[in-house]
Amino acid sequence: MDAVLVSQYVLSGVVIGLIYSLMALGITFIYGIMKMINWGMGEFYMIGSYVQYALIATLLGPRLWWLALPLAMGAVFVLGLILQRLLLRPMFVGVVERRDEYATIVTIALMVFFRNLAIVVGGPNQYAPGDYAKPRMLGTLPISGNRFVALIATLVLLGLFYLVVKHTAIGRALRGAAQNRVGIQTAGIDVLRLDMIAFGVGVALAAAAGALLAPDFLVYPENGAISTFKGFEIIVIGGLGSIAGSIVGGLLLGVLEALGSVFISSAYRDLYGFVLLILVLVVRPTGLFGERERTV
Repeated sequence: MDAVLVSQYVLSGVVIGLIYSLMALGITFIYGIMKMINWGMGEFYMIGSYVQYALIATLLGPRLWWLALPLAMGAVFVLGLILQRLLLRPMFVGVVERRDEYATIVTIALMVFFRNLAIVVGGPNQYAPGDYAKPRMLGTLPISGNRFVALIATLVLLGLFYLVVKHTAIGRALRGAAQNRVGIQTAGIDVLRLDMIAFGVGVALAAAAGALLAPDFLVYPENGAISTFKGFEIIVIGGLGSIAGSIVGGLLLGVLEALGSVFISSAYRDLYGFVLLILVLVVRPTGLFGERERTV
């Protein structure tokens, strides 16, 4: 095992870890604003992959993946706005008790509905868009064009997300809602509208991950299950509600899986994340970037 080979596995882990972080970022962003877990995130990942495939296969072609990606994200964003307005807003404007249980039931129902809808519409078959680009070299790592495209697009999306959240008025309002929902309303901000935006953005990020990984991970009704599994691992490792934790947790998980696959066995690839999760919880129960709950 030489240094070049080790560097290749590390780079491979960084690439897939960054893409994992899109799903985790969507989960934690929704939680940060609405204080609820969306258990159906994998189905929005799946919808994003189907929309991307449909656009590429029927209208645009693989070379215009960069145009299909924002269209897929936009479609899922609008779907997220509608679902949040119709199904999730009653948690905050009605007399719904046990909000956590209500959100869990609604999002699991959405998961079952969309998964079965995909089977009805697209069948149980697996689809794959054509290659987005030619293979490239990333440092010492020979990488497929699809994975290289996914890496660049993920970096662009993370950069745009940072700029919007940190340097725009809507971003400041979202950060304020994450810190204190009641306080932000006293400043004249419509927090219910922010909930819609946050949910739409969160599911759009999941759709982006599905669209970018469609050529490698294929398009089929259950393709969001593994990504959801990884996303929840990451947010527990990084700290629920922490944006930085989602990215760092994704990188750690990706690198650990890559190194574990070569030094131990690829058969236990999905186990390495659980080991890391348990170790983090033993040392820091709130996650690497999580904050302790205030009791006063």
